[in-house]
Amino acid sequence: MEKKRIRDYGILPGRMAAGKRNKITDVPGVKVGQVTVRDQEHKTGVTVILPGEDNPFVNKYTAACYVHNGFGKSAGLVQVEELGTLETPIALTNTLNVGLVWDGIVQYMIDRCSREGVTVTSINPVVGECNDSGLSRIQSRAVKQHHVLEAIQAAGEDFEEGDVGAGTGTVCYGLKGGIGSASRIVAIDGQQYTIGVLVQSNFGSTIDLVLNGKPVGEKILKIKEARNDMAVSREDKGSIMTVLATDLPVDSRQLRRILRRTAVGIARTGAYTGHGSGEVMIGFTTANRIMPGENILTRTVIKEDLINQAFQAAAEASCEAILNSMVCAEAASGLNGDLYYSLAEFLPEIL
Repeated sequence: MEKKRIRDYGILPGRMAAGKRNKITDVPGVKVGQVTVRDQEHKTGVTVILPGEDNPFVNKYTAACYVHNGFGKSAGLVQVEELGTLETPIALTNTLNVGLVWDGIVQYMIDRCSREGVTVTSINPVVGECNDSGLSRIQSRAVKQHHVLEAIQAAGEDFEEGDVGAGTGTVCYGLKGGIGSASRIVAIDGQQYTIGVLVQSNFGSTIDLVLNGKPVGEKILKIKEARNDMAVSREDKGSIMTVLATDLPVDSRQLRRILRRTAVGIARTGAYTGHGSGEVMIGFTTANRIMPGENILTRTVIKEDLINQAFQAAAEASCEAILNSMVCAEAASGLNGDLYYSLAEFLPEIL
């Protein structure tokens, strides 16, 4: 059965038009693949974002990253920051699985380049993480190299949201978090472009949750306390990974400016970015590829005073992606027996 998303409840975050699927895969060429590891001790997995069909190591993508709060263990950001390029798929997983997922991306790229006659002596996999240790035995490092390869093989334009892949064991605002996505259409100079966002939500304090501009966290707390249910987050800690894709013709500096506005979308849901929360944003554009053999690069980029639409799109899409991650997730029990409800369960009472 298809899961309801936040719009199905009559909540429309923002004013801009969404893309056809209202997902990151509305950006042409982008695909998402996921593998979920779910058993008695584990609720975890991996989510992989493929930027396009061809080899990203050969034809690199213009990219950027932004660390809003650095309590995190992501891999690959240093080179993205320095060179402004992306040369592998982007993978998301749990904190202690970053190394094994990194290995999986390396092996995938080595195998692909070998088939295409490309020599690889250095590669920069990009891997993000959230800590799912409240719901999953994270020390087991249950996500293996073969899960990464399976996720890549399964990648497509449509994908599940909620408690799947890297979002299987995450918690958001004391409720069940997960994988969520949304997109917005930007019109510049008579052409339409897309900004798509995918999040892995694992942050926020219950009391701070805002929905449709209304502070609903306190209402949720009262409902839960009436049930003698104290499985709530009282601190803003955890993390959120945000991946932004676009086909806008921008350079790395402009892309980083756009990425920073996803923090506005996070804030619209109520978070203030606490000390123990890692907010990490990674973005790429399918325009302005860096092709081999180009010694002098000529690029088309939008005028700086036209970038406000992209800022608004990034803010709206990230806010909606977070809400989708929560309403699409089903309730799940933590290792200590606490139950983390879906936001969807509370909507009839709090709207």
